[in-house]
Amino acid sequence: MTLLVFGRTGQVAMELARLVPDAVFLSREQADLGDPDACADAIRAHGPHAVINAAAYTVVDRAEQEEPLATRINGAAPGAMARTCAGLGIPFVHISTDYVFDGSGSAPWRPSDPTAPQNAYGRSKCAGEEAVRAAAGTHAILRTSWVFSTHGANFVKTMLRLSETRDALGIVEDQIGGPTLAADIAGACLAIADQLLSDPGKSGTYHFSGAPDISWKGFAEAIFAETDRRVTIAGIATADYPTPAARPLNSRLDCQSTRDVFGIGRPDWRAGLRACLGQLNSH
Repeated sequence: MTLLVFGRTGQVAMELARLVPDAVFLSREQADLGDPDACADAIRAHGPHAVINAAAYTVVDRAEQEEPLATRINGAAPGAMARTCAGLGIPFVHISTDYVFDGSGSAPWRPSDPTAPQNAYGRSKCAGEEAVRAAAGTHAILRTSWVFSTHGANFVKTMLRLSETRDALGIVEDQIGGPTLAADIAGACLAIADQLLSDPGKSGTYHFSGAPDISWKGFAEAIFAETDRRVTIAGIATADYPTPAARPLNSRLDCQSTRDVFGIGRPDWRAGLRACLGQLNSH
């Protein structure tokens, strides 16, 4: 399978490069998601068997001031990719987010639940989902949450950095979700793309996140326990830690259909955390 991946330096793209080094990876210079037509042209130029979009505008708070740009990158560009893939008759796998939901309640969100994003980033990702579906080609929208890895900026690396100079931290404890190792997301995307090649009927929207669900405070405690760092953590409420963009309290995702259709279960984030910390330590 000749694979084309939008993204080169993001967390999932870096893991895809490790798993399939012979795939074609497009950086921002090679295919600017701010120019949807350029993304479509890149697909036609490379003629792949499948496309994965692992690139996005992800600066959640800044998106409140740059919503048109975020919507062009997260909405219009995936739409252009999906339409091009549909025209070529090839699968398109698009990574999305739990932020398309309003974060209410405590039940895990099902793929069929109504979307109601509460911030600009969520609205931009929701626009991308709608555009991908409207293209009506072979596709999978894979919503995930709380991504971490050895690459880029993420919660695990932030906690480790803060613990170098601080022995006490206040961490939000009323947001609940499933931390997800980027390598696991990359593996899921590859498996889904491969299955869509042989069975386009599996097209649809799916969820994939690590298990078990936990709070950010609990996740931080697990990070420090694994690294033997003595950091006192106080739980704080989201309301007491205001940010420009509203964060969902409930980021739990129901991933059963992903298991039923593709045979891909929820990965244990605790094993992923140990692997991630081991890699960081070796570096």
